[in-house]
This record gives sequence, C-alpha cells and structure tokens, in this order.
Amino acid sequence: MRLPDADAVARAGPWLFGLATALSGVAFLTNSVPDPSFPWATLPAALRVGPAQPRVEHWPVTYTFGIWLYVASAPALVLTGYRRFGDALGGRTGWLVALPAAAMLAFTTYCRFFWPKLHPATWNAPSYTFVCWGYCSSYVPAWSNAAYLVAGLGVAATALAVVESRHARRAAAAFGLLALPLGLPALYAARRSA
Repeated sequence: MRLPDADAVARAGPWLFGLATALSGVAFLTNSVPDPSFPWATLPAALRVGPAQPRVEHWPVTYTFGIWLYVASAPALVLTGYRRFGDALGGRTGWLVALPAAAMLAFTTYCRFFWPKLHPATWNAPSYTFVCWGYCSSYVPAWSNAAYLVAGLGVAATALAVVESRHARRAAAAFGLLALPLGLPALYAARRSA
C-alpha cells in the first residue's frame, strides 16, 4: 500500500481544518450547549435553527465529527506550515519535531490542569495523541504522566537534531510513533533524514 504524497497531505490540511470548523459550527446553530465543558460558549436561542442534534456521549454529532477532524487534520496542518514556510521555525526539525512536541506539552498541560472535565469520562474524548486519549478518556494521571514523557522525548529528539547527533533520527521516529497521530510529521522527518 502506497502512503499519500506529503504535498497532497499538506494541501488537504487547510481544507480538513475548514470542514472541522464548519461541522463544529453547525452544533452551535442547533444545540444550546454544544460542549458541556464550556457551557458559556453558546448562541442566543433566537439564533439557533432546527432541532437539537443527538449527542455522542457529551457532544452533538457534528461537533463530535468536527473535533475529531481537528485531531486528524493537525498533522496535515503541520506539514502545510512546513511546506509553505520551510526555514521559519528552525526548518524541518522545528516544524516537524519541535512543533508537535511543543503542542503535545501544551495540550497535555491544558487537559491535565485546566480543561473542565466532564463526568463520566468517555471514550469519545478528543485527543491529539493516543497516549493523551488514555488520560482524556479515563482521567487516570498515569496516562498524563506518560504523555509528558512522550513530549519530553520530542524535546530530546529536537535537541539531538540541533546538535546533529547520530541518534536524532531514531529519537524523532520514536517520538513520532509514540505521539501518533500528532507525531506523523516527526515520522516524516525521520524518514526524510534517512
């Protein structure tokens, strides 16, 4: 099976992000509280149209598809940024390894300490990596700790690439694999440096 071309994935990134935004927006037009974590994020009743959508666990159907599409489009958006702005942010390593590692650190910190958690925890909790999903779907701190370790590996992989260590490629590949799907750009970077 042939994997999609990186240019095609990069071109699809903005479109997928736009579709995710549209799907999420539909939930604001139909449901009084699209995301119970943020009950204040709502439209006045006079602006809502049609019947309220059914929910998948805590979220309306189109919001569920939208937030999961954000997750799926994130690696493509990173590739889009790299393709368009190349040398900015430290080139390939900055875009494809450091940026996903920094995003993972930020998302893990937000989810662990600031995200208004819904109860009960649900399998449907959107997460940018599988290890983060372990935490968001259970609230078990060990998963969040594991996410910090994986993000730390991404930081280490970045540092190894900066000093041109012979272990940089393997570290980027390990980070990319452990941080899937957000780690896909790091896997691409490791493959390109082979």
